[in-house]
Amino acid sequence: MNPAADFSPDAGQRAHLQQQLQQEWAGMEVLISPAEMTPFECDALAAFRQMPLVVVLPETELQVQQVLRTCLRLGVPVVPRGAGTGLAGSALPMAGGVLLVMSKFKRILAVDAVARTAVVQPGVRNLAISEAAAPFGLYYAPDPSSQIACSIGGNVNENAGGVHCLKYGLTVNNVLQVRAVTIDGEVIELGSHAPDAPGLDLLTVFIGSEGMFAVVTEVVVKLVPKPQLAQVIMASFDDMGKAGDAVAAVVAAGIIPAGLEMMDGPCTRAVDSYLKVGYDLRAEAILLCESDGTPEEVAEEIGRMSAVLNECGAIRIQVSRNEIERLAMWAGRKNAFPAAAQLAPDYYCMDGTIPRRHISSMLAFIAAKEQHYGLQCINVFHAGDGNMHPLILFDSSIDGQWPQAEAFGTDILEECVRLGGTITGEHGVGMEKINAMCVQFSEAERDAFWGVKHAFDPSNLLNADKNIPTRNRCAEYGRMHIKGGQMPFPELERF
Repeated sequence: MNPAADFSPDAGQRAHLQQQLQQEWAGMEVLISPAEMTPFECDALAAFRQMPLVVVLPETELQVQQVLRTCLRLGVPVVPRGAGTGLAGSALPMAGGVLLVMSKFKRILAVDAVARTAVVQPGVRNLAISEAAAPFGLYYAPDPSSQIACSIGGNVNENAGGVHCLKYGLTVNNVLQVRAVTIDGEVIELGSHAPDAPGLDLLTVFIGSEGMFAVVTEVVVKLVPKPQLAQVIMASFDDMGKAGDAVAAVVAAGIIPAGLEMMDGPCTRAVDSYLKVGYDLRAEAILLCESDGTPEEVAEEIGRMSAVLNECGAIRIQVSRNEIERLAMWAGRKNAFPAAAQLAPDYYCMDGTIPRRHISSMLAFIAAKEQHYGLQCINVFHAGDGNMHPLILFDSSIDGQWPQAEAFGTDILEECVRLGGTITGEHGVGMEKINAMCVQFSEAERDAFWGVKHAFDPSNLLNADKNIPTRNRCAEYGRMHIKGGQMPFPELERF
């Protein structure tokens, strides 16, 4: 079912293919030496590494078409890559494949202030869209923590979110149209500049497909007006369970904050040590609850949220008094990942989602697993939509700690499924969660996913070793569980 994953040329074949591809792509930047390709051997999930056959960096859509047609003709698998900030190994190269890097596609083609849209190439940084739209009083709402570096093409492939996705939605809610090239070199356009498009709604199928269907070359995004005012409540709690219950209570009260984020005590203390943003260091958990709109709307919503948070046991309520304080509070949240580096040499970030009502029980589950595995886990959540990012801390230089961290993460994902959630909210499946797909979805469902994949890519050459597990892989994963073993499939270089 997955022949591309078995494409493994020997040393002689590799050298011949590299030379042939260099000749065919003479007008492009083509990298073949290990020194040149090493920066591309992984994405931000550095636990998995693989050297590709070739790295190619096209600059035009015609060149992308040429690359894909060549790969189809030769039967060489292709992995598309953006800025490399992904956390699930979705852009991990294949040993015998081409890594198609889209970082040179970095032009903002148009900003239409009347239609409130922007047309951008896939290599444009997420934050750069808002910077370009700012003179018109507009911005692009999805704001991943990596927005200063991550690219819009990668956001489309992973359906990225951010701290304001509760009110403004994920990438899928903010993209109107995608232009892409299929494996046979055909240019397709999904969606439209209008609110709806004729025919099947393939745009929503495409967003989040992790490079399995086609290679993005252009994106039309929605822009939204900057609110007149935004304020953040920082609510402190002396118990994680109370904070989790408060999240559900805010939404149950009919309030949809612009952002509703949660951090546990160890996380807030690490962040404050890193950035000195003034977090409450005595709290066992804090919630960041943002309201935006007109001054009157914000005042009313801040009052309602404060009342709910007090009823749920908040021990301190602090409201940002100006834009500097608001941005400082969010800066702390957005730097939770780098702040974790102060606590351990390595961390493993999970990305499961759960119903909001189960936040407290999930936190208790994670605490028990900390004792079981002897590893600390600090917690940061997109709490409003139940998207959790536990950071499992470990030291890869200590033998056995990475497998323990990986097993810890697997337990968290399986608990997400048991609680009625999903194995990923915004980071994607990639290589990291491919085994967890066997837990989340039945054989019939996985076969249906393969059917969609093959409708776009019948040759199965685009990112073919990730995202959707084969029947054999799931069978092996099931046998591993019965035997109580560790993660299978040691073919990749890991920590």
